[in-house]
Amino acid sequence: MKDADWLDWHPNPSKPTFQVPAGAVDAHCHVFGPGSIFPFAPERKYTPCDASREQLFALRDFLGFEKNVVVQATCHGSDNSALLDVLERSNDKARGVVTVKPDVTAGQLAWMHELGVRGVRFNYVKRLVDPKPDEYYREIIEKIRPLGWHVVLYFEPADLREKWDFFTSLNIPIVIDHMGRPDVTKPVDGPEFAQFLRFMQENPNVISKVSCPDRITVSGAPAYADVVPFARTVVEAFPDRVLWGTDWPHPNMKQEMPDDGILVDYVPSIATTPALQEKLLVANPNNIYWS
Repeated sequence: MKDADWLDWHPNPSKPTFQVPAGAVDAHCHVFGPGSIFPFAPERKYTPCDASREQLFALRDFLGFEKNVVVQATCHGSDNSALLDVLERSNDKARGVVTVKPDVTAGQLAWMHELGVRGVRFNYVKRLVDPKPDEYYREIIEKIRPLGWHVVLYFEPADLREKWDFFTSLNIPIVIDHMGRPDVTKPVDGPEFAQFLRFMQENPNVISKVSCPDRITVSGAPAYADVVPFARTVVEAFPDRVLWGTDWPHPNMKQEMPDDGILVDYVPSIATTPALQEKLLVANPNNIYWS
């Protein structure tokens, strides 16, 4: 049974007025269960509602996207069965980012690669998981390196300060979730966000998702005006190293559930030209996940 305070995903999102370009990819989304088929992990820190592959594909088509990148949700731990089921049934329209442990075998990784997995996710957000020692992650990295996979890092500004030396030593493609969750009550040209921009400037292997304004905002929907300067700065500074996704079904939202159509309509405010939109939604994710 889902948590008592769990907010379910929007049952009737609006149709976006912004038409995404042909070949667009929703490069950050999840599936939950269904729990009766794919049980949630015993060590999870939250229990969500169900959000199935059929519902994900229906939303993809409704919003006008062609493909999805499905990221393993922490509620499923290192059991990637629900995610792999999506990939098997996607007709090559989905790729995956999994969670694995250091004891994962080369055979298991090769099988996941065949299904469409292209990365592993390391979560440092302590309210969601208990991060492991650096060596735990290094063992995994050395196992995925021959496959050409990347590492997805989910962290907040304090984590970037703490783990700077480790993150900059990995020598593997890195994708950052949601710009490292900047504090948008602080200046976009202030020292905290400057550290994130320096991280990208000094490490050309780093790519950033400019997703989840609904998680970062204080001013709120539909404009997410306080997030726009941060995301636009990243898109314009690193146009070939940015991705975007809905984050459906929006785990752990505490106040209100975003309308996915409004999230799509937010894109032109941060990628302000057709050329930038094409890179953000089509060229970059296809180069990373389907090339």
